[in-house]
Amino acid sequence: MEFLSATLNYPLAVIPFATSIVLVMGSPEAVPAQPRALIGGHLVATLIGLMVVHAVGAQPWAAALAVGLAVLAMFLTGTFHPPAGINPLLVVSLNLPWTFIVAPVLAGALLLAAFAFVWHRGVRRQRWPERWL
Repeated sequence: MEFLSATLNYPLAVIPFATSIVLVMGSPEAVPAQPRALIGGHLVATLIGLMVVHAVGAQPWAAALAVGLAVLAMFLTGTFHPPAGINPLLVVSLNLPWTFIVAPVLAGALLLAAFAFVWHRGVRRQRWPERWL
């Protein structure tokens, strides 16, 4: 994550993965810790934030609206990942560009899923994920 942050010139505070790491490493059996939720939740929540900020601007009320819509969208798409709830708040509050969804969000979610796979299967000798989709 530090390499990604430095390479893309995004401060680590803007990369929303700290709580995702805790969830995926600490509760790997939980539904929100599975790849569908981890990757999909970050993408869905970020996309909602980007749509809101580009539709109405970087207003405090828009950040709240984006978070609420993101939670609803994650539920409806079966990608509920609570840590991703910060994504739309960051996107709207900082007026982040569309590229944020690719890097660091998609890249970070994929890296975290790959690390979790290697860690749980290779080091802990446990089955992860419980399900891919």
